[in-house]
Amino acid sequence: MLPQETIRRKRDRLALSPEEIAAFVAGVTDGSVSEGQVAAFAMAVWFNGMGRDETVALTRAMRDSGEVLAWPELDRPVADKHSTGGVGDNVSLMLAPVAAACGLAVPMISGRGLGHTGGTLDKLDSIPGYTTAPSEALFRRVVKNVGCAVIGQTAELAPADRRIYAIRDVTATVESVPLITASILSKKLAAGLSSLALDVKVGNGAFMTDPGEAVTLARSLVEVANGAGVKTSALITDMNEPLADAAGNAVEVANCIAFLKGGKAGTRLETLVIALAAEMLVLSGLETDHTAAEAKARQALASGEAAEVFARMVATLGGPADLLERPEAYLAKAPVIRPVTATESGYLSACDTRGVGLAVIELGGGRTRPDQTIDHRVGLDRLLPLGTKVEKGAEIGRVHAASDDAAQAAAARLAALYRIAPEPPANRPDILTRISA
Repeated sequence: MLPQETIRRKRDRLALSPEEIAAFVAGVTDGSVSEGQVAAFAMAVWFNGMGRDETVALTRAMRDSGEVLAWPELDRPVADKHSTGGVGDNVSLMLAPVAAACGLAVPMISGRGLGHTGGTLDKLDSIPGYTTAPSEALFRRVVKNVGCAVIGQTAELAPADRRIYAIRDVTATVESVPLITASILSKKLAAGLSSLALDVKVGNGAFMTDPGEAVTLARSLVEVANGAGVKTSALITDMNEPLADAAGNAVEVANCIAFLKGGKAGTRLETLVIALAAEMLVLSGLETDHTAAEAKARQALASGEAAEVFARMVATLGGPADLLERPEAYLAKAPVIRPVTATESGYLSACDTRGVGLAVIELGGGRTRPDQTIDHRVGLDRLLPLGTKVEKGAEIGRVHAASDDAAQAAAARLAALYRIAPEPPANRPDILTRISA
């Protein structure tokens, strides 16, 4: 099948067959389809969309462009979670061990920071010795013996996605729902999952700022994943303030350790970790009721079993065996730590969450170029939640910086990103809705 004919048919708003899509993706993978043809195809999809069956076919073809893992050696359901990205979103670090402690196998393949949002792999890189790119043999051994392993995408998984995404990134076609759907799911489906829980963020710190657009994306992801044979549901969750009380790399790992040791009870972060764990347990069939599933997840956390799983995962993947007992001995500390204070008295009523993420990047905790080395020490912590009553001059957060000048600039910026009002803000739900097949 000629690639230009496939492009022409999509340009003319015709539905593509699975065979046409598979042939085009095969050409993307082996290089016989040019960058210009990939760009033209992406733009045709951006303008004209794809039906459900087309998007399923595209997802499967991208999944099958490389290795597809299978887990015959496991005697437990294989499950995972994906977030569309946010600020202070370190959920994966805690969720994987909680789910594993509840009886799931979690081969979690994660990514690096994208735009203003942090990346799970960058956070894990702040742990000395931890390898985010293990051999397949080690990856399998950790999943089997520990229950979970959080690593990066290998070169063998969904190679077509890497090429298509790189071209979309420079041709203004990133925001196409069918292309987003296929990109996300091809990597997850290649990991050999039986179920998948999705966290679709919406708000001023998310890529999706409009609730309607978030619902559209969530429905597409759920329908296509289920159509491809993986039981999937999605939670649409609030990202109008940082999720954790920290944003950065080492500071978010420290936050994770405090969470697993029981130090973050009653927070928005706990609500979401428990809710997503319950989704994973119900989708996998280990539990039939969300209430019972949440209770099981809470027990795994309260008993210390989830913390033990995290510690074993870190140690088996090359990190320190006593990270949970002595995090301060291993997590690099920024040379300058400066408090950020309230400019007036009142209630923290709103936050420019995207600005918080950009502030971390400006400190050196994120990238402005793909090849850039990041500073894992820097970031923000002790961030107070919206609705907190503060007095003028009280601490609302802290800056971790590489220099006094950087700390001063970041402190001034962070203070300006929060609005203080005389009345508390209206309560917002942490989880807006659930989308299922």
